[in-house]
Amino acid sequence: MGMEKLNFTGHSGAELAARLDMPEGPHLATALFAHCFTCSKDIAAAKRIAARLAAMGIAVMRFDFTGLGHSDGEFENTTFTSNVDDLVLAAEHLGTLDRAPTLLIGHSLGGAAILKAAGRIPSAKAVVTIGAPFDPEHVTHNFADALPDIHENGVGEVTLGGRPIRIGKGFIEDVSAENLEAAIGKMNKALLVLHAPMDAIVGIQNATQIFMAAKHPKSFITLCDADHLITRQQDAEYAADVISAWASKYMDLRPPAPPIGAPEGIVRVTEADPNGFLQDINAGPLHHIYADEPLAYGGTNKGMSPYGFLASGLGACTSMTIRMYARRKKWPLTRVWVDVTHNAMHAQDTDGHSRIDRFNREIHLEGDLDDKQRARLLEIADRCPVHKTLETGAEIKTVLATD
Repeated sequence: MGMEKLNFTGHSGAELAARLDMPEGPHLATALFAHCFTCSKDIAAAKRIAARLAAMGIAVMRFDFTGLGHSDGEFENTTFTSNVDDLVLAAEHLGTLDRAPTLLIGHSLGGAAILKAAGRIPSAKAVVTIGAPFDPEHVTHNFADALPDIHENGVGEVTLGGRPIRIGKGFIEDVSAENLEAAIGKMNKALLVLHAPMDAIVGIQNATQIFMAAKHPKSFITLCDADHLITRQQDAEYAADVISAWASKYMDLRPPAPPIGAPEGIVRVTEADPNGFLQDINAGPLHHIYADEPLAYGGTNKGMSPYGFLASGLGACTSMTIRMYARRKKWPLTRVWVDVTHNAMHAQDTDGHSRIDRFNREIHLEGDLDDKQRARLLEIADRCPVHKTLETGAEIKTVLATD
């Protein structure tokens, strides 16, 4: 996955810092991500969700709102409305790069801002909120004790997430006056609401209110026991998987057709978790899947093991080869399935210390086949190309990639 650093001009004229996470393979769509209140584009949830979506072919732009992270300007002079304006400007900047966003994603107050901005971003077809408040004023509950000072002095310093943040009176007045119900009803985009029932910061009732205010098509999916900031990696990965699967109903995520005669392409295996074994596998331009190890071996069991993939390749190739032969012969084969198991055993022609791998293949054939036809199909199974590769061996050439 590649990453590009971007800058664009925000509502106040300040330069805002952004990152664009790009897919390694075909670029199928672009998403714009709005981070949570006083967070930054580099919060763990934003980074993980962006990385997972990029692995699925969706580029993701995430940026720091004015006065936060690496962006210029003064946060104390911003409002909810100015955040919405920054989102619209971010979408317009993506448009100048021929990457106008078709998917909008907002986390917490960023979700509320996305709902407000969606009607002003014509390229967007789908909107996702994660732990978003229905009433933007909800965020002031996090620093309720400081509200009198802010109203009296025009600005006040509060501590959020262990960091001192200066918040202006204009922000308080703006979120207090904001009502999202009309904007949600007129959004005219597909909506996915993601929310954790046990969210202690933004209660689940907010998801209900957002969902009820929206017109169809709309969907709600629970994030189970995730916390508000989606701090656990598995929760961020789950959210990204759900977003990608849901968005495919409303966006064209089909990769471009490869040139005629082109090979299947590269199978790219990318480490998804440096502390475990989870791998992202992108096979050519069309397919994405996980590889992992079982829980007993330190993995998370989110995908098959490497030997599981090897066994599945043998089983799939065997089934396809049998079907092709029966189809050509017009034999009454109604169904075929193959059970494959793998184990290592002592080699019979050695001193007993060497080991070889054995794949046990049990073939099931259904249909009105006679004994000769069944015997012939069993012989044909050995003509499976993967069977031949495993039986004869293959040369593997390995090189170290240069930067």
